[in-house]
Amino acid sequence: MSGLIGKKVGMTSIFDENGKNIPCTVIELGPCVVTQVRTLEVDGYNALQLGFDDKAEKRANKAETGHFKKAGVSPKKKVVEFRDFGGDYKLGDTIGVDLFVEGEFVDAIGTTKGKGFQGVVKRHGFAGVGQATHGQHNRLRAPGSVGAASYPARVFKGIKMAGRMGGDKVTVQNLRVLKVVPEKNLLVLKGCVPGHKNAYVTIEK
Repeated sequence: MSGLIGKKVGMTSIFDENGKNIPCTVIELGPCVVTQVRTLEVDGYNALQLGFDDKAEKRANKAETGHFKKAGVSPKKKVVEFRDFGGDYKLGDTIGVDLFVEGEFVDAIGTTKGKGFQGVVKRHGFAGVGQATHGQHNRLRAPGSVGAASYPARVFKGIKMAGRMGGDKVTVQNLRVLKVVPEKNLLVLKGCVPGHKNAYVTIEK
């Protein structure tokens, strides 16, 4: 599955040929450098390891420095492996955003925004009690009963409760490519992509 690493620039909207306003996400995609080639004979599977976004040499440890030096490139901040990448690529080759074409559908993989510790209304979509607290204090957004009776006398695993929200790896499938701008390494996708601005995202075919 071929793909590239990029950064989320932000969201905007464009008009299509019918005059319809379409929300879209702009991604700075690549150029990515081949930092390792996995083969069936040596590694047991075929894959390409791509690096994106230069890192200062003093920030890289000796293992990273040696790894990237073998490929003849500077240290990279983000490295991702793509299995069964189409095409014949060698160490040090550069792959750009022109890997994608307008109109095709892709998958976007990113880490969602972290929202900290949240209650059940925000985290799981509970309705609350709609002002009908019958005189109780501060019960508008409470979860309600979470246990059973004296048996089993415990709370079952997996029950929806308050907790840490966001910061999850999420894949959004079948986003249409609206525009490809090779001279600026930009890819415009219809809809939204997980992550904050400048967050790393992986786009796969």
